[in-house]
Amino acid sequence: MQLETLLANITQHSEIKDAYGATHLPIYNTATFDLKRQSPDGQIYDYSRSDNPTRNALEMVFAKAENGFGCVCTNTGISAIALVFETVLKTNEHVLIEKDCYGGTYRLLNILFEKNNITAHYADFTDLTEVEKILQSNEIKLVVCESPTNPSLKIVDIQELGKLAKTYNALFAVDNSMATFASQKPLELGADFSVFSSTKFISGHGSVTAGAIVSKDAVWDEKFKYIANAQGRAQSPFDVFLVSLGLPTLTYRMKAQEASALKLAQFLETHPEILDVKYPGLSSHPQYELAKKQLKIIPAVLTIELKSAEKAEDFIKKCRLFGEKVSFGCADSRLEIPARMSHATNTKEDLAAKGLSHATVRISVGLEDTDDLIQDIVQALTIENDVEVLSC
Repeated sequence: MQLETLLANITQHSEIKDAYGATHLPIYNTATFDLKRQSPDGQIYDYSRSDNPTRNALEMVFAKAENGFGCVCTNTGISAIALVFETVLKTNEHVLIEKDCYGGTYRLLNILFEKNNITAHYADFTDLTEVEKILQSNEIKLVVCESPTNPSLKIVDIQELGKLAKTYNALFAVDNSMATFASQKPLELGADFSVFSSTKFISGHGSVTAGAIVSKDAVWDEKFKYIANAQGRAQSPFDVFLVSLGLPTLTYRMKAQEASALKLAQFLETHPEILDVKYPGLSSHPQYELAKKQLKIIPAVLTIELKSAEKAEDFIKKCRLFGEKVSFGCADSRLEIPARMSHATNTKEDLAAKGLSHATVRISVGLEDTDDLIQDIVQALTIENDVEVLSC
């Protein structure tokens, strides 16, 4: 079954047992269930923290979409990442992670270091020689990567990295928040876990925070479910419903946003006020060929470098269609300076090592008309700023 077919009718393909034949995912927004009123032929529910028909339905859809064994839906994306760390890693163990990781992941690892003495090793995962040296000299329990990375948009060869992790007996997790299963399926490329924030492209509306872990095998799926229940990380039925609204249009939204992002990136490459543009869909990107091979859809996120922090601030201030907002993958276009927003907990040294500065701006391209977005950027980058104000 193709992904679009699965997502077009998630109620049918989730196999949820709804007595009234609802054509969209029904919301069982209840804390408890009456055991005496349930059929003994199906799953028995007692408490929504442990199991809920709405949430279980979405978990089945995600597991099918990723070609995994099972899934756990959590209340936020970072909650899903935390659940992986806290389930897999024990005190004094080591994790290897791409140095250009999400700022929230970096912050979480610092907390785990202080609390459980977890040692985090950071590397450039586009350099597999560097990765193997760390694997050789340390007993790494877990390897974690993002691809594309956030916000530098590097493309990691997930298949080759998975082979290395397996060679050195490390578990392998991929943060698939930016690409989503519409673009790449980490479990098919060798990962043990595909972790993602459903807050972003998957829901697409910017109306909910959510996360998920899809496991390749039953043993780890059972462990994640047990810890999620014990810690109370479960996603609420209503939030599950909000996420589900974006699924039928996911691939179509991402393809439209990809086309717009490429046109915008090509324009920005020619603009004299922009020093650098990073977008994996550009032929100038260092991992362009790998991106074409590994990704069915290039996510509509790009990073630009302006001439100074002051120019970056001025650019953000003057943009009218781009809100200054964290996150990405929504219908509305948005931008941020990662150094003081999503990656604010990184030190100056860490930011420099990642190639980030206060002149770095991350842009998430939405579903607005591309020419309107370009016109907005033109007026924002015009020094005199005397371009006619957009009527919209």
